[in-house]
Formats: sequence, structure tokens, C-alpha cells
Amino acid sequence: MRRPFNRRTHLSLWPLLAALLATGLSYSAPATSAPDDDALTQALDNILADSRLNGGLASVTVADAASGETLYERAPDVRLMPASNTKLPTSAAAMAVLGPDYTWDTDVLATGKRSGGTLEGDLYLRGTGDPTLLAEDLDALAQKVAAEGITRVSGRLVADDTRFDAVRLGDSWAADDESAYYEPQISALTLNADTDYDNGNVVIETSPGKQAGDAAAVKMTPANRYVKVVNRAKTVGKDEPSTLGVERNHGTNTIVVSGNIPQKADTDKQWIAVWEPTGYAASVFRDKLAAHGIKVAGGTRLGEAVPDGADKLATHGSMSLARVLTPFMKLSNNGHAEVLAKTMGYEAEKSGSWGAGLKAIGGWLKGDAGVDTGTLRQADGSGLSRKNNVPSGQFAKLLHHAQQEPWFKEWYDALPVACNSDRMVGGTLRSRMCGTPAAGNVHAKTGSLTGASALSGYVTAADGKKLIFSVVLNNYLASSVKDIEDKIAVVLASYREGAETIKEPSLTRKAAPPADLECAWQKPRSC
Repeated sequence: MRRPFNRRTHLSLWPLLAALLATGLSYSAPATSAPDDDALTQALDNILADSRLNGGLASVTVADAASGETLYERAPDVRLMPASNTKLPTSAAAMAVLGPDYTWDTDVLATGKRSGGTLEGDLYLRGTGDPTLLAEDLDALAQKVAAEGITRVSGRLVADDTRFDAVRLGDSWAADDESAYYEPQISALTLNADTDYDNGNVVIETSPGKQAGDAAAVKMTPANRYVKVVNRAKTVGKDEPSTLGVERNHGTNTIVVSGNIPQKADTDKQWIAVWEPTGYAASVFRDKLAAHGIKVAGGTRLGEAVPDGADKLATHGSMSLARVLTPFMKLSNNGHAEVLAKTMGYEAEKSGSWGAGLKAIGGWLKGDAGVDTGTLRQADGSGLSRKNNVPSGQFAKLLHHAQQEPWFKEWYDALPVACNSDRMVGGTLRSRMCGTPAAGNVHAKTGSLTGASALSGYVTAADGKKLIFSVVLNNYLASSVKDIEDKIAVVLASYREGAETIKEPSLTRKAAPPADLECAWQKPRSC
């Protein structure tokens, strides 16, 4: 008999358990369940017997998507680090708490009086958390201010990011990733370099010079005066190795480009997180104002709220949350996850903090989704924190409940799709499970940190049955265990209820697997 999520032990085991306890011995429950699905149990057990998991941990749950009945489980209650599978509860809660149509406004406001073309007061740029703001959006705001007839601001340019608190980095985030684009500082006023929408980043492009010995050519996008680039990179012969390095100095916005780049090498493109993103957005906006003939006489002030009675001059509205889900989930965008967490905190608790946001997420998980929040710990929105602990059984509960929500289709469509080469469809699964029944079938969220890997989502079996699965693997020493997750997904895609055997699949990838990080975090590689 298949078991529902909440039953843990067959009644027939209790006499054995009692006997073992009476003798002072301990008893471990079976690793798997559902003996009437012997072929599925055997196939998944064989995959999880991979020697790379020796000494490691695996929490795996497979269920019928319609009924929620458990088809297979291994340690479904064991809490493990889920890495970016943490984005599943964050994104689902955001759709429920904020709603698919939720948007963020970026406003320009003014204090003081007008005297001809002069604003005798301060100009404010107020952010509310837009995770998709681009330099071109700031340019459009500057153009609207110019259309008001303002040519000079006698006071300051003030950047209001007070919708969120001033805590920029999440709990236990890695210090050595502080300048990495996938670990951005979180602010209610931030800027993206391109339409991947990586918050608080600039793009540094380095190309070889015309001949060996020349300095490398370096370009920064968007062009700005907030970030300083020190170019120490040199062009070397075409057959020499590249030793190019691009790094931001800690606590500064000085980016050093160093090392060698061979002649005729392709342009190297690196995304770098800035220090203090509020100042970055304000600096670019000041430049846009100047480009439209508006001079701000005073300096720039960060983190000051717009006073009551200020006049609104211009507004830019973001894309909807439902649209944000695509770059967020497909590319496993960490900044988006944290913006959503703090936004939920502000809307639900009137506090744009991680604590308030996590309270809102947990409240929805427990109250609506039926997830037992007492069995897990969520420390941030994205999964960067190694304090996150979630068992596969609770992911399965969330996946099962989400199907009942009115926003499910948008959320489901935002999940990466196996072996779809379009980055905004296949996302972090775009090179995985190709040439198998899982290709174009599996919709699932990936997760990767050193020693932690996860894959949770949906798959349609060969007999048409829709299945839910969650695989969380931890404490392995191998460089990658992604193929173990993929084999499980392919077995589920090949599954027919009542089949006598299920063949273990062999897998190929479109490209060599990267190190155990999110595929999208390996920019600019396509993986």
C-alpha cells in the first residue's frame, strides 16, 4: 500500500520495533517504501547506491501529483541543505502573499519651490525594490524631469532606499564570494547591467589589443563614475594561455583587471557586484540628469526617506511579479529571491527585513500550503546560506499544494525545462537530460552549492501519470552529482505503473558539466 505524506511506518513493523527496543538494540526504518512498486523502488535504489554518495546523505521523495500519495521515499524527513531549491518556497509564497500582478515603483520627487528652471530644494530618487531596473529606465525618468522644465537643482540628489533595511548581505553568505555577481548586496534601490537582471552588477568586457604587448581593451556597462576600473591586463601571443582576472577590491568600487589575454581571443565578459548598490543607482541617475541638461548643484545623500509633502515628478513601474519569475527561476537569480523576501516582509509586516520576510514565507507555508515549518529552517530567500535545511518530504508537500493555486501555471512555466536550449525556457536545465524521455518533460528547480545539490519539480511518466519529485543530496566529495538527479528524473519519465523492470538510463550532456554551482552562476559559459 502506498503511503500518504504523513504516515511514516507500516503497522506491521511495530512488533519488530518493540522486540528490538526490549533487547536494547536500535532500529532504522526502511530506506524506501511502496513495496507494490518494486521496479521503481529497485531502479531508484540502484541509482542512489552510487559510490559518490558513500558517506553522504540523500533525501528523496516521489509522489503522485494528483493524490499526493507517496510512491517512493528515502529519508524524507532528514533535513539537508537545499541550495537554490530554497527558491521554491520563496517564489511560491511571493505569488501568494504579493500576487502575480505585484509591481515595484521607482519615483522621482522634489522638495522646495520652483524659480524658473531652478528647483530650490532637493531631488529624490526613491526605490521600492524593483529587481529589474535598468540604466535606460533611469534615463527615461531623467527625461520626464527635464520635461517638467527643470534645468537646475540647487540642493542635493537624495537616494531613498528606506523601504528595505540597511542589511546588505544574508545570513552566513560566503565572504570569498562578496564581489561575485550571484552574491549581490540587497537594496530597495538597485540597478541591473542587462536583461538577465542581476541586481547591483556591472559588466566588464575585456578584449585583446591589436598586438602583443598592448594593453587590453576594457569596457564597463553601464558606463558610470561610481565604479573605477584599473586596467593592468596585457595582450600576449595568440598561443599563450589566458591568465585574465577581474576582481573588485573588498569594501571599494575599484575593479582590477589583471593578467594576460591572448591575441584573437574572444572578448571576456564578467559580471561584478558593486559595493553599495544604492549609490550606484544614484550615480547613474545623476549622469542621466546631466545628459538631459539638468545640473544638480549639491552632493549625493544615501538612505534618507522622502519627506511628507514632496512633489512627485516622475514614476517608472516595473514588470509584474509573474513576469519577473522567468529570469528569477530560469536563471536562479539570487538577488531576485532576496528582494522578494524583503518585499514580503514590508507588505506583510511593514518591515523590509529578512526576518520579516522569512516570517511571511513561513506563515504562508504553514497556513496555506500545509508544510510543516517545524521540520525545516529557512535562513534567506535564495539558498546561498548554508543554514537552510529542508527535507525532501516538505518540498513534495509544497509542490503538491502549489497545483491548487490560481497562479500555478505561471509558477510552473517559470521552472527550468530539461534540455530546452532557450535560456529563458530551459534555464539551468538547458543542457541536462537530453535525448531521454525527460527532455522537454521535466520542469524542476535546480540547486547547487559545494557539497549540496538538489532537483525538485514535476515530470509526466510514460503511462501519463503526473509525478512530483524532490531529490536533495549533501555531504558528498565529488565535484558533481547532477547525473544522479538526472537519472532519477529520467527513470520517473520512463515509469509505467506495474512494470516489472525499469532500465537505469545512460546520460549525455550538450556540454561538459561545470563545477557544482548553478549553471547560470557560471557566466558567461553556456552549460
